Amino acid sequence: MKCRLRKGDFVQVVKGKDRGKKGRVIKVMPEEGKILVEGINFVRKHARPKAADKKGGITQMEKPVAVSNVMYFCMKCTKRTVLKGKTLQDGSKVRYCKKCNEIAEVK
Repeated sequence: MKCRLRKGDFVQVVKGKDRGKKGRVIKVMPEEGKILVEGINFVRKHARPKAADKKGGITQMEKPVAVSNVMYFCMKCTKRTVLKGKTLQDGSKVRYCKKCNEIAEVK
């Protein structure tokens, strides 16, 4: 599955229990079509004490969300938008915001 989002991009959730929340992408998993976003999709994990020194209890952790449920959030125009790609005259490739034409990243 093709994913235009990359590690470090700022995204906003458009579907699900965390709709409207924003966060930075921590990890991209294109084979599964999922991304891990900072502060989004927290779940509680119950852990049993395994050894004498390991402590059990309930911990909170972030789980991956589907790429289709998030959109890139442009900081300049403060709107969620689609990223487009183009090649410049000098041969470098760039990703840019479709609404305000602000360059997101130069490769």
